Amino acid sequence: MSLQPSAHPGFITCTAHARLTRFAQFALFIVTGVVAGNGCRPTGDQLHPDGIVRQTTIHEAPGEYCAWPDIARTANGDIIVLFCKSEEHLAPDGSILLSRSTDNGSTWEVPVTVFQTPIDERESGMTVLADGRIIGHFWSTFHTPSGYAALPPQSYEKSVIDRWTRVVESPEYTGAAGNRGGWTRISSDAGKTWSAPAHGPDAVHGGIQLKDGSLLVASYRSEQDDVGVYRAQSPEAPWRWVSGVRSPRPDSLRFGEPHVLQLPSGRIIMMIRATTIPYDDMNPLCVLWESYSDDNGITWAEPFATPLWGFPPHLLLLSDGRVVCSYGYRRPPFGQRACVSEDGVTWKRDDEVILRDDAPNGDLGYPASIELEPGLVLTVYYQPDVPAGTIQQMKPPDPHRKKPGILGTVWKVSQR
Repeated sequence: MSLQPSAHPGFITCTAHARLTRFAQFALFIVTGVVAGNGCRPTGDQLHPDGIVRQTTIHEAPGEYCAWPDIARTANGDIIVLFCKSEEHLAPDGSILLSRSTDNGSTWEVPVTVFQTPIDERESGMTVLADGRIIGHFWSTFHTPSGYAALPPQSYEKSVIDRWTRVVESPEYTGAAGNRGGWTRISSDAGKTWSAPAHGPDAVHGGIQLKDGSLLVASYRSEQDDVGVYRAQSPEAPWRWVSGVRSPRPDSLRFGEPHVLQLPSGRIIMMIRATTIPYDDMNPLCVLWESYSDDNGITWAEPFATPLWGFPPHLLLLSDGRVVCSYGYRRPPFGQRACVSEDGVTWKRDDEVILRDDAPNGDLGYPASIELEPGLVLTVYYQPDVPAGTIQQMKPPDPHRKKPGILGTVWKVSQR
């Protein structure tokens, strides 16, 4: 069975490879309980020794489009995942749900709604504080008839656009225009109840608490293709802009969906999604960019391109001091990836781990990770849970397809 070249230089299609190896992987899983990372790789790459322990499902349901998760460990040891549930990627009806695991990610409770207004709750993130409180960061999008009319042809069926247009023209929807923008809510009981919403900047995967107790997030929704850095002196205090990180190529490359992490040294690193102008999420230039600050976010190093292709990023500090960056991979073989760095600044493609390479298309990603125990990571993300090789039409999307759910991969980080 031959492997045919893909449309992307350096890659081969995964269908034949998957058929040949799936039985062997299953046998290995039965014998050892661990399946080695095995996706198709760019020519010249070596398979990484890190192992995939198991794949899991946090939440999926017929007809629900679930996407853009974030994950956190609460003070009582629970694991919680926030995500958006809607009809479709650009539907006007998103709400933010929370699913909880009380057994270290083995099982997940039925999700509950934690943020919903008459308009579209698009994304969420969490900042976990030293005292155990959690700040939820939410973004509400106000769709308009003109916005739907401007979508590229074949984005959705005309009947779908017409129906959504009637929704956003309704008095209930237009009357809630004041809900648009960024919001924060605080939970003091592990995400079971939340305070009233207060205005704040967007933060796709949340932010960090600095050693002085203040809070810092990296934001992009209001930054005109760049990244804004915001600080608050306390969870209840107002957020103030303190700095920015600009794209070095503003005419052809936009920055967005950043995430920040503070290293034990005090350095703050920022990983940034880059997309091309005009938008093309399969462009080879869509690598992750990075910057860092050694003065609590006041000034930032000139951003630099990493060798990691994919987006958007999430950063995790491991118990051994290394850093994991996880990201979606929206070109064949579609799926989710992660990379491990010794210092959070130096990244090598040889250290990339393929978590999934079986998605049917590029409607996936936004992975976020936590460490279940030293060296054992759970990464959650969104993608359709369908057999490898499944073809799902996306332009316009098939309304009867299996829509994305919130899935996860438990994997082992290689030893030093």
